[in-house]
Amino acid sequence: MLDAKLVRENLGAVQARLRDRGLAQDFGEFLAADEGRRRVLTEVEQLKHRRNTVSEEVGRRKKAGEDASPLIAEMRAAGDQIRALDDEVRRHEERIQQCLLTVPNLPHASVPVGADSGGNAEVRRWGQPRQFEFPPKPHWEIGEALGILDFERASRMAQARFTVLRGLGARLERALINFMLDLHTKEHGYTEIFPPLLVNAAAMTGTGQLPKFAEDLFKTQDESLYLIPTAEVPVTNLHREEILPPGTLPLSYVAFTPCFRREAGSYGKDTRGLIRQHQFNKVELVKFVEPARSYEALEQMTRDAETVLQRLGLPYRVVALCTGDMGFSAAKTYDLEVWLPSQTGGGGYREISSISNCEAFQARRASIRYRPAPKAPAEYAHTLNGSGVAVGRAFLAILENYQDPDSSVRIPEALRPYLDGLERIGKS
Repeated sequence: MLDAKLVRENLGAVQARLRDRGLAQDFGEFLAADEGRRRVLTEVEQLKHRRNTVSEEVGRRKKAGEDASPLIAEMRAAGDQIRALDDEVRRHEERIQQCLLTVPNLPHASVPVGADSGGNAEVRRWGQPRQFEFPPKPHWEIGEALGILDFERASRMAQARFTVLRGLGARLERALINFMLDLHTKEHGYTEIFPPLLVNAAAMTGTGQLPKFAEDLFKTQDESLYLIPTAEVPVTNLHREEILPPGTLPLSYVAFTPCFRREAGSYGKDTRGLIRQHQFNKVELVKFVEPARSYEALEQMTRDAETVLQRLGLPYRVVALCTGDMGFSAAKTYDLEVWLPSQTGGGGYREISSISNCEAFQARRASIRYRPAPKAPAEYAHTLNGSGVAVGRAFLAILENYQDPDSSVRIPEALRPYLDGLERIGKS
């Protein structure tokens, strides 16, 4: 959530930066509520000052044996007025919050300006795409030929966009999860978390999924809990409504969870295979840092995610998202895009990880603060999150990049210790 003071005092600049995101934001209701709040607060302060003055006079009169009943009645009336005005202040504050909850984060000055993905800027590439001596198959054909992916049975027990992993397919998925968790905990210094997969509306609001993206969430009927769309939600809310002591930051967490998304508005896109599923696994990275270190942390988190793809030998590129393509809560985002030979036109890059600095946007919504020093006032932390990486997309990238003409798939060396030394998945 944006800082109300920032919006009030820099309205033109805030609107200009939101226009870079393709949003013509009307702050009329916010300004009316903000003005109402400040007007009522002035009245409250005047009444409180008058009440204190009268209270002193009541004490003087009682001490002098004089009649203080008219002043006592005035004090009681002032108290009633103050309570009524306090309620009015709360109503104005609720209106302010509701207005700001639907406004996205402001893009960092380094973010390229653009309307959509066409404005994204490539930062670097790693690895050379494999030159096949045979027509490469898409991962769903390979998986079905090997008997490790079963889309038909999954759709019968659930619906489209679910998958059953069988045999070595299930083991490969588990190997990828364990490999990523070991890498991030043992080499990159993250603390592993296994959070709840169901969270309340306050948690969803804290990270920015609610209220704007309710249609993309799976919600329980009775308990008003939501299946998480990403581990970013529960892990970021781990320190919700806390003031972290001096010396606590930075905090780095990693979590493997299943993720659940309706994929509203995406029907007709990526209908085959594993790219756009309603349920998928992901290893998520989350950091809490001091504001002065958050862009350094963004670069480090990006390198941590890149290491996963490098160890797996998967060619990829890093892309800086433009203003019109960034997520709601992000101030700056890097996407990692892995090479998939099955993409039309002889192969192409597809997203496998997004790494974002949300600055204080989520921390303000979730009230996550820290003290820079023992007696210093509390400040909002900066939060960062990113996939480290999407497991299903790493799975399909391995099938496509390591395939052989008979549809067998070589196992990347980094995963072989997690598969009892297995070097290849072939037809059984």
